[in-house]
Amino acid sequence: MRRIKVFGSLVKDSIDVITHGSKKYHIWMAVLSFVMLVGMYCYSIQLDEGLSVTGMTDRVSWGLYISNFTFLVGVAAAAVMLVMPTYVLKDVDFKQAVLIGEGLAVAALLMCLAFVVADMGGPSVLWHMIPGIGVFNFPNSMLTWDVLVLNGYLFLNISIPFYILFTRYQGKTPNPKIYVPGALLSVFWAVGIHLVTAFLYQGLQARPFWNNALLGPRFLASAFAAGPALIIVVLAIIRTYTLFKIEDKTLKKLAMVVTVAAQINLIMLISELFKEFYAPTHHSESAYYLFFGLDGKTALLPWIWTSISMNVLATVMLTFHKLRNNFRVLFFACVMLFVAIWIEKGFGLIVPGFIPGPYGKIAEYTPTGIEIGVTIGIWAFGAFVFTMLAKTAIKIETGVMQYKNKKST
Repeated sequence: MRRIKVFGSLVKDSIDVITHGSKKYHIWMAVLSFVMLVGMYCYSIQLDEGLSVTGMTDRVSWGLYISNFTFLVGVAAAAVMLVMPTYVLKDVDFKQAVLIGEGLAVAALLMCLAFVVADMGGPSVLWHMIPGIGVFNFPNSMLTWDVLVLNGYLFLNISIPFYILFTRYQGKTPNPKIYVPGALLSVFWAVGIHLVTAFLYQGLQARPFWNNALLGPRFLASAFAAGPALIIVVLAIIRTYTLFKIEDKTLKKLAMVVTVAAQINLIMLISELFKEFYAPTHHSESAYYLFFGLDGKTALLPWIWTSISMNVLATVMLTFHKLRNNFRVLFFACVMLFVAIWIEKGFGLIVPGFIPGPYGKIAEYTPTGIEIGVTIGIWAFGAFVFTMLAKTAIKIETGVMQYKNKKST
């Protein structure tokens, strides 16, 4: 009974924290709300008219939605780069940032699910994926594995921080015997969610562009570069506009993780380019289309070369110790790397896998305004959720919001 009462108090206090803040906070939340409404309007048009309002066709059936889904799975998996040092290696420098990282993982996973729903055309078809009601087709279908690992990882990233924050809200110390096993499981689960996503593409024999043994490892390398890069930027914003202390050591250690992952990602890119172009076959046509164009079709050239340029420049900047320890340079390099990998995981991976088609037909893909509106709306939704989670967690972590303090006053 007491736990229900404390939980009710936590919910009430959380709502109070979320609905109060500075002028900048209210402007930020208002902007996100407006963008979400625009996204909902665009999605209502898609629900009414179907996927014909998007740029996707029978020839290119995965576009902006699945591109963002693939990228965000990596962002969610990157939380493990904070969880493992904190809970497994007992590194105190990561302790303050770990809950922020897990909150970012929750927001990213919710965006992943939203993009899947958008790509399916509407939520009315989701029942097909429910075990016992629809045709789940487990364990033969890789898609069912993806459903399991994504929802399982979401549960872990919600339950572990909730237990820790709920305990600290009561003024108690969380019991490591309760949350550490879950944290250890989440380390392996994080690797699993991105590998399973990679296997989804690798298992499609008719798409030779994805039939690459390096696809899974490169997914992980790019995820552990882009995810921590975003976490660094978010932590920098949090320590600037809140009282939550993030030590320089934390940012520098995360920067080292980003640097090594970015370097490995570039090495794998070079390996893939060698394989595609040193001894090309007819299976190399997708790569030729992506990097050089094919039969006068060059829609993806500006995207991929911009991505590679930003990727190389950001990695070089991070490699030099003096540049990496300059926080302005670090933040700029992290933003560049994040955008570069977002392009690489989307227009550089998903779309060219469909071009040319099995019969050699080149049908280019360009997202419509409806797709862009829905996509921006889902990103705003993720930012909205993360802001609420982070604001509540920070108040509890700093001791401002606590059940005992409330009772005593």
